[in-house]
Amino acid sequence: MIRIEKDHDWLLLGHADHAALAGEFARHWKNEAFAPPEPFTHILDATSRHDDSWTLPDASPLLTHDLNPSAFSEELVGSYDAFEEIDLRSYLRVRGEATEAAALRDPYSAILISMHTVNLLTVQADLSTLNTEDRAFHQAFVDGQITRQAELKARLSLQPDLEPLITEEQLLKGFKFLQACDSFSLYVGVDYSKPGKLQHAHPRRDGSETEITLHPKGNHHYTLTPYPLDEPTIHFTVPYRRVPKSETATLERFQTAYTAAPIEPVTVTVSKN
Repeated sequence: MIRIEKDHDWLLLGHADHAALAGEFARHWKNEAFAPPEPFTHILDATSRHDDSWTLPDASPLLTHDLNPSAFSEELVGSYDAFEEIDLRSYLRVRGEATEAAALRDPYSAILISMHTVNLLTVQADLSTLNTEDRAFHQAFVDGQITRQAELKARLSLQPDLEPLITEEQLLKGFKFLQACDSFSLYVGVDYSKPGKLQHAHPRRDGSETEITLHPKGNHHYTLTPYPLDEPTIHFTVPYRRVPKSETATLERFQTAYTAAPIEPVTVTVSKN
């Protein structure tokens, strides 16, 4: 879950809706300077469904020790260091389920989702709050994901249409694209108030690579420099639920209020200028 803190309320966005927003962003990634990566259908599946496994946990959201919604927030952008506020084993189980759910429908997508998970848990993670036992559990999970990627690659190597596209270079392009779209969705999902870069440098049609910077303009409006999208102005509808802070006094009250909260659509605007 992703959260925005207001004076008296929380705006809460489910993981699956966050991933769907990343997918909508991905569909627009094409213009005279930027091309979408190939095989796009499989990369789009990974981008738009990388958090499907969170649907059930998000239906019964939890609270932190401080009685705030347990969710990704603005202060976590750029450094994933909230392990002390979550049940690590449950968290990793859901992350693993994301890989396996994708493996049943699209093994290529599953590899990219697993690569994203491993990156989140290693390169982006601060493990300093984990004890020795949890560190070992964490490492075993990461090792298992890397092994699973190899198994899925071996399966795809038997498919003539995909075999040329499972090289390390091609998979890395898809992984970086997923991460860029994911970071866009996280920025706008938490209503990020400062400029930020989409993850990784990305190829232009001319063969060069460039980083892409997101600039907040206020009222859920953002610009991108350079601009990789196919329309000069694009509107995205993001479905939040609003829960009063007064309803987080107990877990039962919070979950009841969250379930009863109507969908509150917020329009996010992305433009060239």
